Amino acid sequence: MDNVVKTRLQSVQFGEAQTYKNITILPLIAPADGTFQYRTLGEALATWDIAITEVSAAGSVPDLMVVNRANKPVLLIDGEELAGAKQNRVLNTSILIKEVSETKIPVSCTEQGRWSYASQAFAESGNVMAYKSRSRKTRSVHESLQSCGAPVSNQGEVWNGIAELQVKACCTSPTSAMSDVYKARDEDLRQCDETFKPVANQIGLLAFIGGKPAGVELVSLISAYAKLHPKLVRSYALEALIESRPSPAGAGQGGTPAPGEGKSGASAVSLEPSIPAQAHAFLAEIVAADERQFPSVGHGTDYRYKARALAGTALVHEKEVVHAAFFRLEETGQPVQLAPLRRRRQYRE
Repeated sequence: MDNVVKTRLQSVQFGEAQTYKNITILPLIAPADGTFQYRTLGEALATWDIAITEVSAAGSVPDLMVVNRANKPVLLIDGEELAGAKQNRVLNTSILIKEVSETKIPVSCTEQGRWSYASQAFAESGNVMAYKSRSRKTRSVHESLQSCGAPVSNQGEVWNGIAELQVKACCTSPTSAMSDVYKARDEDLRQCDETFKPVANQIGLLAFIGGKPAGVELVSLISAYAKLHPKLVRSYALEALIESRPSPAGAGQGGTPAPGEGKSGASAVSLEPSIPAQAHAFLAEIVAADERQFPSVGHGTDYRYKARALAGTALVHEKEVVHAAFFRLEETGQPVQLAPLRRRRQYRE
C-alpha cells in the first residue's frame, strides 16, 4: 500500500462508539487536518459555482458534464447521488473537479424507469448509494479500470441492487429510483441523523452492522467531512435498518434499555472490547490489500484496493488522501448477473 494512504489509515484515532438498533458508528478522529483546500458538491451548488448537466440534449447514461466556474476544486465522492435531468445518477469514483474547468464524469443510473427531463441541471439528492450496492460498484469499477482503463460500472448489477433494496424495504417506485427507498425509510433515518452526530475533529467513520465491520470512510478536511457525514451515515443505515431483526430481551431494543442506552436506542457507553479489536483488524486488512493506481478524471490519482472479501478506493492529491472508502464484500460465491442487453440499452437511446 502506498505510504500516503497507509500513514493516513494508521494515524486515525477512534472516538466513542455511537449505536442505534443494529448500527454502530465508530468516529475516526484526525490528529491533524488536511492542508489542500476544496469545496464539497453541496457547497458549490449552493453558490451556483458548479453546474452538472447531461452531456448533450440526447443524454448518455454513463456520462455527465460538470462545469466548475470557481477558482477552487470541488470534491464529488464515490456513490454520491445527483438528482434531476433525464434520470438520477451516482458517481462511479471520487473526483476532484479542477478549477475553472469542464469535465465529463463517469456515473451509473439509479432511476431505471425514467429517461425524460425533470430539470435541465442536476441537484444534490442528499443520498449516497446504499453501501452494499456501492461496494459491488466499487469492485466492478476496479475490474473495468484494470481491463480497459475506464471507470465504468456494471450497470445491470447496480439496477439489480436497487431492485433488491426495494423488495426488502417493501417500497414501490414508479421509476425504480433508489431515492424512493430512502424516502420510504425517512423516519428511521431521521433518528439516525439525531443519534450519529459528528464529533470534534472527526474526518471519517467505521460502520458496524450487526456487530461486524461494514465499511470505512475518510475525508481529508474536517469541515468537508462534517458536511458529508449525514449522507455517509445514511448509506450504511438504510440497508442495516431494512435488515434489522428484533433483539433478544435485555439487548436494548424495546422493553428495558441496555445499560448506558437511552430510550431512543442511542448509546454513549464505553467501547465494548470486540469493537476496537475488530476495527484494528479491519484496518490492518485494508493496509494489506492489493493496490493498483490509475489516472483520475480530475486532480490526483485513483487508487484501487482488492482483497478476498474487501474492495476499496482512495483519491490522493498532493500527498493527501482527499477521500477514501473501503467496504466488506459479501461472499456469495455467485457470478455477477448482468441485466439483459436490451434493458441495459433501453435508456441510452
